[in-house]
Amino acid sequence: MDGIDVAAAEFRLAADGWLELRPLGCLDVPYPAELRAELLAALPPADCSARQLCRLDTLVGRAFGVAALRGLTELCDGQADLIGSLGQTIYHWVEDGRCEGTLQLGQPAWIAEATGLPVVADLRTRDVAAGGHGAPLAGLFDQLWLGHGRARTAALNLGGIANISVVGGGLPPLAYDTGPGNALLDSAARLLPERRERDEGGRLAAIGSPHPDLLSALLADPYYELPPPKSTGKEYFTAEYLHAALARLATPPSIPDLLATLVELTARTVAQECDRQEATRVVASGGGVHNATLMAALSRHLAPAELVTSAAEGLPADGKEGYLAALLGLLTFCGQPGNLPAATGAVGPRPLGSITPGRTALLLPAPWPRPPVALRCVATGADRGHTTGEPVRTGG
Repeated sequence: MDGIDVAAAEFRLAADGWLELRPLGCLDVPYPAELRAELLAALPPADCSARQLCRLDTLVGRAFGVAALRGLTELCDGQADLIGSLGQTIYHWVEDGRCEGTLQLGQPAWIAEATGLPVVADLRTRDVAAGGHGAPLAGLFDQLWLGHGRARTAALNLGGIANISVVGGGLPPLAYDTGPGNALLDSAARLLPERRERDEGGRLAAIGSPHPDLLSALLADPYYELPPPKSTGKEYFTAEYLHAALARLATPPSIPDLLATLVELTARTVAQECDRQEATRVVASGGGVHNATLMAALSRHLAPAELVTSAAEGLPADGKEGYLAALLGLLTFCGQPGNLPAATGAVGPRPLGSITPGRTALLLPAPWPRPPVALRCVATGADRGHTTGEPVRTGG
């Protein structure tokens, strides 16, 4: 909930079945301060009334519309074919290891009204209805992008929750949430007298030391031993979750020591899963890549596996979620499934989301005869080879 990720991309389906993604740029648009405070206040275990839910769905939708229009103007000269929106997750309902439902805010009609473009939104629910977790939806993106190599590769997203997609190496793909990414770290930063939103760059964590008893207690959470597919969210790893763990200690740690402990928690739980899946290369993206202390801890625990950011594979680390939304919107628009059942646990591949028309009649392109076989990122002006059809510009 730090802000709204916006990315623009041009896609071409090549004659060899490869889908080419040309990044056109990405933005991080902060939420209005009052809206962000309302969103945080609505997270469990707090109650959220129907009035609050209606307000937030509308206000987030309006904020998305403003951000999308800015992305349309600044990143692709005002020209795009469609927009994909993952929405703002407010609740992810998991019971006994099964996802029963998921709710994302950000009414897409406001995006369509602001931009005049069709919007593909509500991308998670169809996968949940098909028996999946609706998360992480990056599995198909990562399989297409990194799954054709010989190395077993983990695509790591360091958002509020950390998730991995493990692909390549001639083995079946899988994807799941490993546990907290930045969620508990940000909760700890708000314990400072000045109530910071985050430990910028991991500077405070760098001068602290992990608290052994707290780390042991946190690592004992049963979530880490659940088999994939599995998913979790900030409704589980809450500020109250952290306060409860601290209350059980005889002597609470200093804030730097607390932050160092939580860095170690994220690094160990991510590394444990990458090792369990025999990944020899880890490609990281998301806001957590800017936490130098976290990245150093990850590199240490992942060794001898290689740790790089997604920029090494042609995709800006800050824009991965935006490009994912763009790809999922494109696949739905072109009649293709957007989930990876091996990652989410769904009973089969499904087209995702619903489409809100823009200002004109909705005209869908002819469905692609088959799904793309792989994805490659190409730089502006790169030789694209033989392609089929016109390029499609999408935003996420």
